[in-house]
Amino acid sequence: MSVVPILSQADIFEELSKTQLELIGSICQERHYQADDVLFEENTPGDEMYIIASGEVQIQVDPSLIDDTDSTGSITIATLRRGQSFGEVALVDEGLRSASARCSQQDTHLIVIPRDKLMLLCDTYPQLGYRLMRNLAADLAMKIRHTDLQVREQITWNKDK
Repeated sequence: MSVVPILSQADIFEELSKTQLELIGSICQERHYQADDVLFEENTPGDEMYIIASGEVQIQVDPSLIDDTDSTGSITIATLRRGQSFGEVALVDEGLRSASARCSQQDTHLIVIPRDKLMLLCDTYPQLGYRLMRNLAADLAMKIRHTDLQVREQITWNKDK
């Protein structure tokens, strides 16, 4: 199956040419998961990002990792579907995962993009690299703004208690 049509639907690949998408497609892997499969855990190293071809993935955080108080377990902070990407921070900083990712739907199909191969493409094809990094920055900015709104709502909600 060609992954190019799936890549073309992802915001982080906006304005990339068909040839550029085919180059990215050549380094991708396809993986299939079932409901409740864990893709990666919070605070673990990461070196790949994901695009959802079909299915659904929940992004979760565990408050007990930063607070010693009793926790009710992981909290879902986002539910992602077809065409959405996640795990991109690992492409930027090579740091630990800031959240966990878990499949929430049977037969979830993901496109996996390894960091080292994607960075090599970006270095080899600077125009592709520029567009991809611009789109990646815009995507991460949108996610940061969304998280900021969630934090503000939580602060406001806690004040009213």
